[in-house]
Amino acid sequence: MAIPVRNEEAAIGPCLAALFAQTEPPDQILLLLNNCTDGTEDVARTMARLCPSILRIVTRKLAPQQSSAGIARGLAIDLAASLAGPRGAVLTTDADGRVPPEWVARNLTGLRGGADVVCGTATIDPDDERALRREIVEDDAREACYTRLLDEIDSVIDPNPDDPWPRHTQHSGASIAFSVAALRAIGGVPRVAIGEDRALIEAALKHDARIRHDPEIDVVVSGRMVGRAEGGMAATIARRMIKQDQWADDRLEPVEAAIARSILRAEARRLWQKRPDRREISEMAHGLAMSEVDALAAMFRLPRFGAVWQAIERASPRLERRPVAMHELAALISEATNRLAGYKSAFESEPLGRLPATEPSIDLGELAAA
Repeated sequence: MAIPVRNEEAAIGPCLAALFAQTEPPDQILLLLNNCTDGTEDVARTMARLCPSILRIVTRKLAPQQSSAGIARGLAIDLAASLAGPRGAVLTTDADGRVPPEWVARNLTGLRGGADVVCGTATIDPDDERALRREIVEDDAREACYTRLLDEIDSVIDPNPDDPWPRHTQHSGASIAFSVAALRAIGGVPRVAIGEDRALIEAALKHDARIRHDPEIDVVVSGRMVGRAEGGMAATIARRMIKQDQWADDRLEPVEAAIARSILRAEARRLWQKRPDRREISEMAHGLAMSEVDALAAMFRLPRFGAVWQAIERASPRLERRPVAMHELAALISEATNRLAGYKSAFESEPLGRLPATEPSIDLGELAAA
């Protein structure tokens, strides 16, 4: 269990109390106190007397360029992984998070069931949410609704047996669990100042790790506007309190673009698994609007499909994301709802875990021209 902490005097008590109340307590809890200048350490040491597990408190005085939340989480996870051993597991959350009583047990169930990584969701504390402007809450709800619709469409077009529907799309440091073996295989937590949670999952995807996005795992986090991580949730809330963002989350894209991405990924995976010939690669290049057939052929020779797809997404003009404006979300939700209903109706007789037979026949040239 690894938690990076910086000046969380008020939050660390409730965070630890939630961990102490687990139905399956963690073997050890490691707090990495990163340049704390308040009473966080005193609170933690007082709480340690109540801990049913081993509570390790590690203090670090990091240089300014190393004191970010992302670097601190990576250091905390490295230390926890060393304690857990090569066959162990590491769970991480935020110091302002409050995990539910079954949090540890449910994450470990996912890992024991074959997942390399288990991701949960983060929900803003209801009391904090009531203090936010109504427009912020509504924008967030629309983004979440549209994200869920696109992901369900993706689960129909390109189903993933390791991460079946229902699932979610969050990669929040408030709730990530992984086996130490998987962490070692992907090279550890990327050392980035911000967005280390997303970077970790991207690295896992590149290595074809089995990632489960469990919708039943949810952690309550604060909705504060002054956060500890630059560019994090607090910064987004603070910015939107002043003025609505023009653009929705950068992971979102128009419905047709998202559908095309799912179809192309499914086709690329099918080709990679069968070792495509020159003609098939050329057709795929056309669908991806890529002129360099040799470059695409080299991508298909990579040993892991996750790395293949990440390389394709970087190189393909067809897959360049067009941002979605906030004012477009209502219309896009309606469009996605209709498309999802159509896919469900068309594919309801298809076996689960298999791409519907009608999808691969879609002309990749039509996609390139769209």
